[in-house]
Amino acid sequence: MRLHPAARQEMASPGTQRAAGCTCPHLSPHPPLSHLPLSRSVRVQWGYTNPISEYVHYSLFVNVSIVHYDSCLISFISLPPLLPSLHRIKASGLKLQLCTNETQATRESFVRKLRALGFDVSVAQVTAPAPAACHLLRERGLRPHLLVHHDLVPEFAEIDKTNPNCVVLGDAAENFTYANLNEAFRLLIGMEKPVLISLGKGRYYKETDGLKLDVGAYMKALEYACDIQAEVVGKPAKRFFESALAELGVPAEQAIMIGDDIVNDVGGAQQCGMRALQVRTGKFRPSDENHPEVKPDAYVNNLAEAVDIILQEL
Repeated sequence: MRLHPAARQEMASPGTQRAAGCTCPHLSPHPPLSHLPLSRSVRVQWGYTNPISEYVHYSLFVNVSIVHYDSCLISFISLPPLLPSLHRIKASGLKLQLCTNETQATRESFVRKLRALGFDVSVAQVTAPAPAACHLLRERGLRPHLLVHHDLVPEFAEIDKTNPNCVVLGDAAENFTYANLNEAFRLLIGMEKPVLISLGKGRYYKETDGLKLDVGAYMKALEYACDIQAEVVGKPAKRFFESALAELGVPAEQAIMIGDDIVNDVGGAQQCGMRALQVRTGKFRPSDENHPEVKPDAYVNNLAEAVDIILQEL
């Protein structure tokens, strides 16, 4: 993606507003956010900028999901541009945090998958819902009944699960049977103050054989049946992005989220004051560009394109 010449000219003049009639076909139409000190990187609103020398360190948050494909591991953001792009981000000196709503595996397992793909990443560089849920359970003295994928259960190994007083819901996949859902329903409906904690609220996700229902669909079913509202700890919950920011030690105004989910990635990040880029890969659908509420700071065709735009401003 190349910036419109008029947009490039604006970037040479700090604080200059976009000239009337300037059209940048890939940029979202909503007005820029107020001036924010975004570090060593492009101000992704592209209508305003300050000299790079005025910036402090800047951070990128990237949504990454892993799926199986013919016994090989590939990425939701297609593998060819993914790894070189992540390597370029790390080599640039920008801080990088990988954000995922992955609830079918522990963070350790997730990191092993990324390393198998050739990307050197640590567990500390991954923000995921399960650790946030464990923190919440300890903080409030809650004992969960788990309706999660069997590979995620080890994340809750140190959590007291005797005599449950809440239900934790994740992407249980094949464990989303009628019997298991009904057991969770019975526990909740029998509680004086039912607590349902969901590790996400996504509607669906993409795997190699097509789209699949995500945890949000089952969360809504339990909410309706029990007349309650779930507490969401995964994307797009504000606390998820606050946790990611805290893990890197950066303020929201110095961070950009890059993701394929208009609601969970873009909307969730923006409600925290972060900027967000929507990639036209993975879960993206052309109809997302007409979303009534969420307007990305920009659209890009893929992660490589987003990184190109950001790094050319260093």
